[in-house]
Parts: sequence; C-alpha cells; structure tokens
Amino acid sequence: MNLPSVKYCPGNLSPVKNGTYCLSFRKDFFQGARVSHILDFSSPGQYISRPEDVELIKHLSISGVQSKFSVRQDGQKLRKVATKGEFILKPIPAGVPRAGEVPANEHLTMQLANQVYGILTARNGMIFYADGEPAYMCKRFDRKDGENKFRQEDFAQVAERSAETHGQNYKYEFSYEDVALLMQKYIPAFRPEIEKFFRLVVFNYLFSNGDAHLKNFSLIETTDGDYVLSPAYDLLCTRLHSPLERDMAPVNGLFNDYNSPSFDANGFYAYDDFYDFGIHVGILPNRVRRFLEFFITDYKKVSDLVSRSFLSNEAKAEYLNFYRDKLKRLKYSFAGTI
Repeated sequence: MNLPSVKYCPGNLSPVKNGTYCLSFRKDFFQGARVSHILDFSSPGQYISRPEDVELIKHLSISGVQSKFSVRQDGQKLRKVATKGEFILKPIPAGVPRAGEVPANEHLTMQLANQVYGILTARNGMIFYADGEPAYMCKRFDRKDGENKFRQEDFAQVAERSAETHGQNYKYEFSYEDVALLMQKYIPAFRPEIEKFFRLVVFNYLFSNGDAHLKNFSLIETTDGDYVLSPAYDLLCTRLHSPLERDMAPVNGLFNDYNSPSFDANGFYAYDDFYDFGIHVGILPNRVRRFLEFFITDYKKVSDLVSRSFLSNEAKAEYLNFYRDKLKRLKYSFAGTI
C-alpha cells in the first residue's frame, strides 16, 4: 500500500514540502538519516497474534497495558528487535474507545508539552505501518550507550506499591502531595525538580490527562549517580477516550487531607487549588504565580499544533473544547487572587 505524503512533519508537526520527516527532526531523532515515515512492515493488529510479535513483546521491559515493540535504527530503516532497542513503537491499542485516535493523541499532547510549555519530554513522533495504520514512537531516554542503561524507577516502585501489596487500584490510591513527599526524600536537588513536577501536574489537568498515575512519573539516574525527575512520557488527553473519567488520576487528587474553599464551593480544581498546592509542596509564592500565569495564557500555537496533528477533524474539535474548558477553570479564582 502506497501511503500519501504528509503536509506536516510527523515528528514536530512543522510544515514540510518533502512529504515526510523534516530535516531538523531527522537530525534530532535519526542522527540525520533519511528514515521514512512509512515502515516497511505491516501492523500487528490490535490483538497481537503473530508468534514473532508475541515473542518480541515478552522481551520489552516497559510496563503498561498497551502492546509495545522495541525498535532499532539500521541505516535508513527501522527494524523490530528483542533487545537493545533505541525506540518504543506503540501501535493502536486494543479495547479502548476510539482506539485509532490514540497514537495521534499521544503525539500531539507530547508535542504541546514540549513545544508550547517547555516541559522536557521523551523525544517522539508519529509513524505509519506499511498497511496504513498509525503508530506512536518515542526514543528511549534511559540509554547510556548501546550496552548500559541509566537506572530508572517509577513512583509505584519508589513507594513500594504493587498489585500484590496494595491491591489492583494501587496506581491510583495516592495524591500528588504523596509524590512530592517522595521526591523530597529521594532527590538531592529537590527544588528545581519539584517545580518540574508542579508544571507537569498543571499541564496534565489543562489537557485532560486523567490517567497520570504513579507509574507515569519516574526518577532517573544522572551521570553523577543521583536522581532527578525523568522526561515526561505517556501524556495524552484521556477524555477523548473516556468522557466520564476523573479530572485527575489520584483518588485523593492534589492533597491528602485538604480541599480549598474554591473546591468545596465549586467541586472542581481551579487557580486557587494549584496555587495552594504549589505553596504546600515547597515552591516560593512568586514562582507559583509565575508558573500559573504561564499556563492560563491562551497560546495560538496550541490551536496551530492541534490543527496540524494527525487526529481526525472531529477529534481535533473535541480536543480543543476540552482544553478551553480546563483553561476557563484554571483562570477562575474563588478568592479573586489572580
């Protein structure tokens, strides 16, 4: 099947004339190699059945329900491998409403986080199987070199929580305050990292990521042997696929034992809640206000990137509506402090 060329780079969504990845993305992602946005092998299908694909999944040591494949660059080609992969390939998942939109949703949300809000993310792009099905692809950030990896632990591991110790809902029975306390305990340079975490929490709220649970935040080893917050990953607007989902993944939300007067009066998180949260986790008041001012600004680039994304037109409209609804909430201050 010959897929048509694209108007926007499947990597960074910039306009292109060559019908595939732009030069700047290829330099960053593929060391400049002319890798095509079309793979030379077919998709595995939503229900993985080919023996070779089942075997490859067994060897991929990345948690999560969605099937993922390890991929390595070989010149101008990408090939699936059992070990020493450079990239993670995520095809359309099974059992998810509007599953075909998932790769484009994750790609768009990750690009927004990085390009508009300056959040460090796993490098990522869209790619297409030979049969036309889209997939999301990200570059591994835990590789020191071809043989060794930086140590990485998600916050379920840091908190020593698992299904065996805390039940099937272990990823969700916490608050973001709990994560901040763990960061304070295990990160030597706590203050810059807690600011990164705060910005990511606000971003997830603004773009309706209701599945940012314990396993979707990680600590990663640095070259000095200490730990920092890892680049962001698994960012997507989950409301596109689950309209009735909670605003936040943690059962307890932002705090363990506190609701702001704003939340008690209105039943949703707004400016005052995030301001109180920022102060509570140790960020200086002027810094919290600066961050929130940045997030309550309606940037034209948000709508530009949504329009260039690989979502369907219907999904693009819904994505923007969800964003504008959350932006309106985030701009609201019950105490009138903005």
